[in-house]
Amino acid sequence: MLDEESKANLRNIVGPEWFLDSPEDIATYSYDAFLPEFVPDGVVVPDSAQEISQIMTLANEKKINIVPRGAGTNISGTAVARRRGVIMAFHRMNKILEIDVDNMCAVVQPGVVNADLQREVAKHGLMYPPDPASMFVSTIGGNVALNAGGPRGAKYGVTRDYLLGLEVVLPTGEIIRTGGKTLKNVTGYDLTRLFCGSEGTLGIITEIIVRLIPQPPAKATLQAVFSDLDDAAKTVSAIVASGIVPTTLELIDRVILDIIRDYGGAGFPSEAEALLLIEVDGETSAVEEQGRRIERFCKERGAIEVERAKDPQEAEKLWHARRTAFGAVASVRPNCIVEDATVPVKHLPAMIRKIVELAEKYQLKIGVLAHAGDGNLHPLIMTDIRDRAEMERVDKALDEMYEVALSMGGTLSGEHGIGIAKDRFITKELSPKAIEVMRGIKRVFDPNNILNPGSFL
Repeated sequence: MLDEESKANLRNIVGPEWFLDSPEDIATYSYDAFLPEFVPDGVVVPDSAQEISQIMTLANEKKINIVPRGAGTNISGTAVARRRGVIMAFHRMNKILEIDVDNMCAVVQPGVVNADLQREVAKHGLMYPPDPASMFVSTIGGNVALNAGGPRGAKYGVTRDYLLGLEVVLPTGEIIRTGGKTLKNVTGYDLTRLFCGSEGTLGIITEIIVRLIPQPPAKATLQAVFSDLDDAAKTVSAIVASGIVPTTLELIDRVILDIIRDYGGAGFPSEAEALLLIEVDGETSAVEEQGRRIERFCKERGAIEVERAKDPQEAEKLWHARRTAFGAVASVRPNCIVEDATVPVKHLPAMIRKIVELAEKYQLKIGVLAHAGDGNLHPLIMTDIRDRAEMERVDKALDEMYEVALSMGGTLSGEHGIGIAKDRFITKELSPKAIEVMRGIKRVFDPNNILNPGSFL
């Protein structure tokens, strides 16, 4: 438990109103978008790197656990106090410090919401590509900590591909900078990328430099409906193998389509077993040609309906089903476990078939949503964590699912991170020596193991 002297010191650093320890206040921070509850000893809300440096110096001296937290949208259990301690929240550090048009980059604080950054840079004709599904809520700091991706990842990659530099407060209180505004930087170890995806275990990110790119002049959005899930999955592989690089290539199976229909979302043909939402961007002539080729690919492989948006309003209408999917699924059962298995694209059809098989084998309701263009699947397991028998079946299904994904050359997580959601699987993917190397890195940065303890390491 946090002693009264430490509480007083934290209040002195940030101001009395920015240290919270009443049961009502800390209840909000006892959860993230993963399921279990972990009650912290308190919540501190700093306003600067200097305040964070003082907090971490105190925490290291007193061995107080500190858990950094953005908006709490992660679904791997990385933003909760698994071993008690203090949550560090960043909603005061939410400023876009600079949009540098000449150098095509932006400097932001960790609490900036992803969508807010995207809107601001768009005013300059620029684009920040990483677009997690939670972009209207999730913060850039959290995106960096988990190396977040999103639908545009098929073409544009993930957060680390747009990360140029960081300001970081170490667990011992020192402030360091990594990288900068240059596009090339090979001086020393790549500490910028080391912090990206470290899940808050190595340092507190206080400033972020991200790379921007020009907005593409044209875009085409298509929706293809299939009466056979396997045909839809094979179409994904065919499009990717053809040399076309879609901006997004999303797959939704019948389980989710039926829920969306009942939820009051978009309607689909009664025989719809799968839907592909496909977007390409670039120069106008290239986009037109790619749109025609994709339409032909879909029809040749069994699509019963292909619709192409004529304007941005129609494109938004086509996106409606994808954007309502999580909300719709969450209304079905008390809990929804969102998984993150990722496989090479050519194995996507086989992996989808395996998930359908597991749902039948273990009598579970599992929908398949996928960033299909990069092989990143999101099986949505609709369940009730209070039902112990069902949760045992869920665990068995997950064991098999990840065994198969890894046997295909896949990975445990494409964009959600490991946290506590998948820590029990990590030895299936990483060797004991690789894990020990990671633990050695952790010890160098955080000798007293106060930063996000109890995570995947």
